[in-house]
Amino acid sequence: LEETPTVLFSFDYRVFVNRSVPLENIKCYGFDMDYTLAEYKSPDYEDLGFELLRDRLVSIGYPHELLHYTYDPTFPTRGLVFDTMYGNLLKVDSNGNILLCSHGFTFLKRDKIQDYYPSNFIQRGNTDRFYILNTLFNLSETYLDGCLVDLFTRCSRYENCQKGFKHGDLFMSFRSMFQDVRDAMDYVHDTGSLKESTLRNLDKYVVRDLNLPVLLTRIKEVAKVFLATNSDYNYTEAIMKYLLETPPGAKYPKKTWRTFFDLVVVDTRKPLFFAEGTVLRQVDTNTGKLRIGTYTGDLQHGTVYSGGSSDIVCELLDVKGKDILYVGDHIFGDILKSKKRQGWKTFLVVPELAKELQVWTEKNREYKHGQPPLHDLTYFLMWGTSPCVLQVVTYRMDLSYGQMGSLLRSGSRQTLFASQLMRYADLYSSTCINLLHYPFSYLFRAPPVLVSPTSDIPVIITRTCISSCIKSLAEITMKKKCLPDVVQMPHESSGDNHPLDFPSPEFSVLDQIQKIAEAKV
Repeated sequence: LEETPTVLFSFDYRVFVNRSVPLENIKCYGFDMDYTLAEYKSPDYEDLGFELLRDRLVSIGYPHELLHYTYDPTFPTRGLVFDTMYGNLLKVDSNGNILLCSHGFTFLKRDKIQDYYPSNFIQRGNTDRFYILNTLFNLSETYLDGCLVDLFTRCSRYENCQKGFKHGDLFMSFRSMFQDVRDAMDYVHDTGSLKESTLRNLDKYVVRDLNLPVLLTRIKEVAKVFLATNSDYNYTEAIMKYLLETPPGAKYPKKTWRTFFDLVVVDTRKPLFFAEGTVLRQVDTNTGKLRIGTYTGDLQHGTVYSGGSSDIVCELLDVKGKDILYVGDHIFGDILKSKKRQGWKTFLVVPELAKELQVWTEKNREYKHGQPPLHDLTYFLMWGTSPCVLQVVTYRMDLSYGQMGSLLRSGSRQTLFASQLMRYADLYSSTCINLLHYPFSYLFRAPPVLVSPTSDIPVIITRTCISSCIKSLAEITMKKKCLPDVVQMPHESSGDNHPLDFPSPEFSVLDQIQKIAEAKV
């Protein structure tokens, strides 16, 4: 084990596995561009998006006091649900059980949450009322939703109502405010103002990783490579040139960005791209305009296409769905639809994963000085530590991730985002560059365990299995050693969804528990 390269055991370079994927069987790799090949710098990019959205709302009549708000990256996280009836931001699990709830920037206590939601539960299927803010582009939108509710709640000119705010004869519902934010987001994207601002300062907003051309070059040696992005050709051209073409002053020959791909498709309109798609047209790379008519010929290398569908991609590249590994950041537009409709292998890019694992590692290290380690559940359970201590430890842990806590859990409960990640992503990592650390004959093998398909990552392992495992091991230990029965499992109250919950175990905790039990025997 000591001779194995340590890079593979560093969380920063790991690719995590939900379902086994043998890379030697992959004949084609597909990539999204935004937040996948093109990694945007956080929080600068979200700050830019927030300012554009905020200024747009003020320009259509919202109070100028809104301009006093600036983006706070510690508040929003992906996977939150906005309730358009009551204006609340909700963090829920896969079943719709509420884990956290905020009204504006005020976090509600359990009794207040039950005033809104008596069963502490929402019907996620009611998409007309509940909107899931799942993408990285949604982060600035999520924060602006909170700003609006906070602004009108604090403003004395407006009367607070259950479903909105009233000012004289004017009533503004939470639904209408949310729709205005959605329309502002569409406006920012459709007018190109976000793209223009990004292109004016690429160094500020886009990460230029010199390993990206290395990755694409190595992949192309063993498989076909295609790019499928919702962005238009002109923006794609500018971003990919910045990322892939030879840096100024370099000594080696210049290589155009299109030569890294066998096929380039822009304006894909995902997730429609994975269903019936749109008309496939060629792009005039000199002008950026589309050529008239539907393209029906064979694949022409160096040609850029617009629209089309996933079926057309398979036909042009002469590959089957099962032979494709598609890499993207959008849990719905990239991963879910490509998996369910086409059977493609999927790789989800989760940039937040680097911070999630960094916080976990750092907090564990802190707890090892002066008090029991966070992961040492046997200490808390076998020596009768109060459940209140566990709640405080978990609460402090959650705050380390941000005001909304971890992207993947609340206490020991999986979030909606985590459950979707586990269900639809075969592989996931903080960046697609991490594929460089594995040979392209590598077998990503999911361990055959019932706890979680990804026992490598601590935040997803469930409470019930860990608790029962520890209890069983502790009972065996005490019987053999004739120890008094002091095991006290944490109290299972009716409020099982409370964020102050049982802490999640550390990586390889089951092995550690087994060793502790064997040592005591």
